[in-house]
Amino acid sequence: MARDMTDKDILKMELDQLKVEVNTTRIAVSKSAPEIIAFVEEQSAEDPLIKGVPEDKNPFKEKGGCIIT
Repeated sequence: MARDMTDKDILKMELDQLKVEVNTTRIAVSKSAPEIIAFVEEQSAEDPLIKGVPEDKNPFKEKGGCIIT
């Protein structure tokens, strides 16, 4: 996509992105980190990476084995 754009178009796109970023609300890490930790701990009971996936609901479970004779 960027190959088809002129330098002016690329600079305009970068300027638009910077305008979006400058208006983004900033929060101190000291305030947001405890909120993130609380959210992760609340969601951990349902997280398949932590508790695992039941064998009957695992779409990646091997359907059969391979026998070499």
